[in-house]
Amino acid sequence: MMPEEVEILLVEDNPNDAELTLRALKQRKLANQVHLCRDGAEAMEFFDAAGPVPKVVLLDLKLPKMDGLEVLRRLKADQRTKAIPVVILTSSREEPDIERAYELGANSYIVKPVDFEAFARAVSEVGLYWLLLNHPPQ
Repeated sequence: MMPEEVEILLVEDNPNDAELTLRALKQRKLANQVHLCRDGAEAMEFFDAAGPVPKVVLLDLKLPKMDGLEVLRRLKADQRTKAIPVVILTSSREEPDIERAYELGANSYIVKPVDFEAFARAVSEVGLYWLLLNHPPQ
């Protein structure tokens, strides 16, 4: 069951990182409408369901079933989802991953900080920016 409005779609297979992300968003009161997908295939099913379109996607790259770059490629190729900001939130610092993510249309690429406080700060700042400051086309 999906909430009526999803503001953030979090695509993260690591339960610890998902929990830290949700906790950071809750601290800033940004977690009311977060939907969690645990792999790339589940993320595509979310969009195939033609339900609510999120304001931003937080996407890990190293995912089971379908990796984050393939999810990103499909989202940016689809007329219905191509304008949704996609923020890559990953542990990969590999230059080919960064280059490919931007080639495919990523709006931002953030390497997950190891330290919880830094991680929480990064997630909450991303949430604040994309949900409150950014003005997408209607």
